[in-house]
Amino acid sequence: MEHEIRALAKEVKLRYDKRKGILGYRQMRTQLNRKLKNNYNKKRYYRIMCALGLKAVIRRKRASYVKAAEIHVTENVMNRNFDANSPNSKWCTDVTELKYGNGRKAYLSAIIDVYDNSIVSWVLSHSNNNKLVMDTLKRAYPKNPAYPLFYKATEASSTRLMSITDFM
Repeated sequence: MEHEIRALAKEVKLRYDKRKGILGYRQMRTQLNRKLKNNYNKKRYYRIMCALGLKAVIRRKRASYVKAAEIHVTENVMNRNFDANSPNSKWCTDVTELKYGNGRKAYLSAIIDVYDNSIVSWVLSHSNNNKLVMDTLKRAYPKNPAYPLFYKATEASSTRLMSITDFM
Protein backbone atom coordinates (compact mmCIF):
# COMPACT_ATOMS: atom_id res chain seq x y z
CA MET A 1 0.00 0.00 0.00
CA GLU A 2 2.80 2.41 0.95
CA HIS A 3 4.68 1.60 -2.25
CA GLU A 4 1.51 2.22 -4.29
CA ILE A 5 1.02 5.68 -2.69
CA ARG A 6 4.66 6.64 -3.33
CA ALA A 7 4.38 5.56 -6.98
CA LEU A 8 1.18 7.58 -7.33
CA ALA A 9 2.82 10.61 -5.66
CA LYS A 10 5.67 10.36 -8.16
CA GLU A 11 3.16 10.34 -11.05
CA VAL A 12 1.31 13.31 -9.53
CA LYS A 13 4.54 15.32 -9.27
CA LEU A 14 5.55 14.45 -12.86
CA ARG A 15 2.12 15.40 -14.24
CA TYR A 16 2.05 18.61 -12.14
CA ASP A 17 5.45 19.70 -13.47
CA LYS A 18 4.61 18.68 -17.03
CA ARG A 19 1.46 20.83 -17.02
CA LYS A 20 3.22 23.75 -15.24
CA GLY A 21 1.01 23.55 -12.15
CA ILE A 22 -2.36 24.24 -13.75
CA LEU A 23 -3.94 20.95 -12.67
CA GLY A 24 -5.85 20.77 -9.42
CA TYR A 25 -6.70 17.53 -7.67
CA ARG A 26 -9.91 17.02 -9.71
CA GLN A 27 -8.24 17.21 -13.12
CA MET A 28 -5.23 15.33 -11.74
CA ARG A 29 -7.55 12.48 -10.72
CA THR A 30 -9.27 12.41 -14.11
CA GLN A 31 -6.07 12.35 -16.12
CA LEU A 32 -4.05 9.95 -13.97
CA ASN A 33 -6.90 7.48 -13.44
CA ARG A 34 -7.30 7.38 -17.22
CA LYS A 35 -3.54 6.96 -17.76
CA LEU A 36 -2.99 4.39 -15.00
CA LYS A 37 -6.28 2.60 -15.70
CA ASN A 38 -7.15 2.80 -12.03
CA ASN A 39 -9.97 4.30 -9.98
CA TYR A 40 -8.46 6.25 -7.10
CA ASN A 41 -10.70 8.63 -5.17
CA LYS A 42 -10.23 12.40 -5.52
CA LYS A 43 -9.54 12.58 -1.76
CA ARG A 44 -6.43 10.45 -2.26
CA TYR A 45 -5.12 12.90 -4.86
CA TYR A 46 -6.01 15.80 -2.59
CA ARG A 47 -4.04 14.29 0.31
CA ILE A 48 -1.04 13.51 -1.91
CA MET A 49 -0.98 16.99 -3.41
CA CYS A 50 -1.26 18.60 0.05
CA ALA A 51 1.58 16.42 1.35
CA LEU A 52 3.75 17.44 -1.62
CA GLY A 53 2.73 21.10 -1.25
CA LEU A 54 1.23 21.25 -4.75
CA LYS A 55 -1.57 23.68 -5.52
CA ALA A 56 -3.12 24.55 -8.84
CA VAL A 57 -2.17 27.88 -10.34
CA ILE A 58 -5.27 30.01 -10.65
CA ARG A 59 -5.23 31.53 -14.10
CA ARG A 60 -6.09 35.19 -14.46
CA LYS A 61 -9.47 36.01 -15.86
CA ARG A 62 -9.57 37.77 -19.20
CA ALA A 63 -10.43 41.42 -19.14
CA SER A 64 -14.11 41.98 -19.79
CA TYR A 65 -15.31 44.05 -22.72
CA VAL A 66 -15.62 47.76 -22.07
CA LYS A 67 -18.20 49.49 -24.23
CA ALA A 68 -16.78 52.38 -26.21
CA ALA A 69 -18.40 55.79 -26.14
CA GLU A 70 -20.94 56.36 -28.89
CA ILE A 71 -19.55 58.61 -31.58
CA HIS A 72 -22.63 59.24 -33.72
CA VAL A 73 -26.05 59.43 -32.09
CA THR A 74 -28.89 60.14 -34.48
CA GLU A 75 -32.54 60.90 -33.91
CA ASN A 76 -35.06 58.08 -33.68
CA VAL A 77 -36.82 58.45 -37.03
CA MET A 78 -39.13 55.43 -36.77
CA ASN A 79 -40.02 55.96 -33.10
CA ARG A 80 -40.88 52.23 -32.78
CA ASN A 81 -43.59 52.58 -35.45
CA PHE A 82 -43.10 49.33 -37.36
CA ASP A 83 -46.24 49.66 -39.49
CA ALA A 84 -46.06 50.57 -43.17
CA ASN A 85 -48.89 51.48 -45.52
CA SER A 86 -47.10 50.57 -48.75
CA PRO A 87 -44.22 48.37 -49.88
CA ASN A 88 -40.70 49.82 -49.76
CA SER A 89 -41.68 52.72 -47.53
CA LYS A 90 -39.81 51.41 -44.46
CA TRP A 91 -36.90 49.02 -44.30
CA CYS A 92 -35.16 47.66 -41.22
CA THR A 93 -31.70 46.17 -41.06
CA ASP A 94 -29.64 44.18 -38.61
CA VAL A 95 -26.39 42.25 -38.50
CA THR A 96 -26.46 38.81 -36.88
CA GLU A 97 -23.42 36.83 -35.72
CA LEU A 98 -23.52 33.14 -36.67
CA LYS A 99 -21.13 30.70 -34.99
CA TYR A 100 -20.15 27.54 -36.83
CA GLY A 101 -17.38 24.99 -37.00
CA ASN A 102 -14.46 25.20 -34.60
CA GLY A 103 -14.89 28.72 -33.19
CA ARG A 104 -15.52 30.31 -36.57
CA LYS A 105 -17.98 33.16 -37.12
CA ALA A 106 -19.96 34.57 -40.02
CA TYR A 107 -22.03 37.74 -40.10
CA LEU A 108 -25.38 38.03 -41.85
CA SER A 109 -26.59 41.51 -42.78
CA ALA A 110 -30.23 41.56 -43.87
CA ILE A 111 -32.78 44.20 -44.84
CA ILE A 112 -36.49 43.50 -44.44
CA ASP A 113 -39.46 45.46 -45.77
CA VAL A 114 -41.67 46.40 -42.80
CA TYR A 115 -44.80 46.30 -44.98
CA ASP A 116 -44.85 42.52 -45.48
CA ASN A 117 -41.70 41.37 -43.59
CA SER A 118 -40.10 40.18 -46.82
CA ILE A 119 -36.32 40.12 -47.16
CA VAL A 120 -35.19 42.83 -49.57
CA SER A 121 -31.51 41.85 -49.60
CA TRP A 122 -28.88 40.06 -47.56
CA VAL A 123 -25.11 39.62 -47.52
CA LEU A 124 -22.98 37.07 -45.67
CA SER A 125 -19.41 37.90 -44.63
CA HIS A 126 -16.62 36.78 -42.31
CA SER A 127 -16.10 40.27 -40.90
CA ASN A 128 -18.55 42.66 -39.29
CA ASN A 129 -17.75 46.08 -40.72
CA ASN A 130 -19.32 48.98 -42.59
CA LYS A 131 -18.56 47.36 -45.94
CA LEU A 132 -20.92 44.50 -45.05
CA VAL A 133 -23.79 46.91 -44.34
CA MET A 134 -23.09 49.08 -47.37
CA ASP A 135 -22.96 46.04 -49.67
CA THR A 136 -26.37 45.01 -48.34
CA LEU A 137 -27.76 48.48 -49.08
CA LYS A 138 -26.22 48.51 -52.56
CA ARG A 139 -27.94 45.22 -53.36
CA ALA A 140 -31.28 46.53 -52.01
CA TYR A 141 -31.32 49.93 -53.71
CA PRO A 142 -32.06 48.73 -57.29
CA LYS A 143 -35.31 47.20 -55.97
CA ASN A 144 -36.49 50.65 -54.85
CA PRO A 145 -34.89 53.41 -56.96
CA ALA A 146 -38.00 55.63 -57.04
CA TYR A 147 -37.94 56.80 -53.40
CA PRO A 148 -35.20 58.81 -51.68
CA LEU A 149 -33.87 56.22 -49.29
CA PHE A 150 -32.33 57.03 -45.91
CA TYR A 151 -30.43 54.65 -43.73
CA LYS A 152 -30.39 54.80 -39.95
CA ALA A 153 -28.08 52.38 -38.21
CA THR A 154 -28.57 50.96 -34.75
CA GLU A 155 -26.77 52.64 -31.86
CA ALA A 156 -24.22 49.83 -31.73
CA SER A 157 -23.18 50.45 -35.30
CA SER A 158 -20.54 52.91 -36.38
CA THR A 159 -22.48 54.04 -39.45
CA ARG A 160 -24.80 57.04 -39.34
CA LEU A 161 -27.97 58.48 -40.85
CA MET A 162 -27.20 59.12 -44.47
CA SER A 163 -28.79 59.46 -47.84
CA ILE A 164 -28.38 56.47 -50.10
CA THR A 165 -26.74 58.76 -52.64
CA ASP A 166 -23.91 59.46 -50.18
CA PHE A 167 -22.34 56.11 -50.91
CA MET A 168 -23.69 55.11 -54.32
